[in-house]
Amino acid sequence: MKLTGSYKLNVKKEIVWDALNNPEILKQCIPGCDSFEKENDSTFNASATNQIGPMNATFSGAVKLSNIKKNQSYTLSGEGQSSVGFANGSANVMLEEKNGITILNYEVDVNVGGKIAQLGSRLIDGVAKKMSDYFFGRFADIVSPVIAKDEGGDKTSESKKVRVKELKSNFLNKYIYSAIIILILLLVVIFYFVSR
Repeated sequence: MKLTGSYKLNVKKEIVWDALNNPEILKQCIPGCDSFEKENDSTFNASATNQIGPMNATFSGAVKLSNIKKNQSYTLSGEGQSSVGFANGSANVMLEEKNGITILNYEVDVNVGGKIAQLGSRLIDGVAKKMSDYFFGRFADIVSPVIAKDEGGDKTSESKKVRVKELKSNFLNKYIYSAIIILILLLVVIFYFVSR
C-alpha cells in the first residue's frame, strides 16, 4: 500500500533535517512508541504497541536510514515483528525550501503479514494511513507549530494549533483488557462455587 502527503513548515530545511535525525523527536512521532534508541548513525532499535482492529500488537524491530542526501532527502525503513504478525515499510522523505519555508514531501509503502493481514485490507489500509498521517503531522507540530491568533475584545493572544492530536501509548489498554479477563474469570469461579 502506498501513501503520499506533504507539510509546509515555517523553518529552514536544515532545522527540519536535524529534527528528522533526532531520536527523541522521532520517538514522539511514532504512535504508541515504548522505546527508540540509536544503535549507530543510521540504525535505531524501536518498539511500539498499537491497537489494530481487535488486536493489541507490540512490534519491535530496527529502523534504518538509507539513500541519505544531507538536508535534501532520505529513506526511513523499518521492520517489526510481533506475536500477531509482522509489518515492514519505508518512507521516502524529501525536503524543498522556498523563501524560508520548507515543504516536507513523503511517500510511504507498507506491507503486513500474519494474523494481522487476516483482518482485511480496508482495515489495514485505514490503520496505515492513520499512522503515517499521525507520524508526519506530529513531526510537523513539534518542528513548526502552527500559531493561531485569537482576537477577543482588546486582547490578542496566540495559541498553538495542533495538526494531529497526540496519541498516548496503549500501555493502559493492555492492563484494562487483562483486568477485564481476570474479572470474567473471577465471576466464573464465584458462579461455580455459589451454584454448588
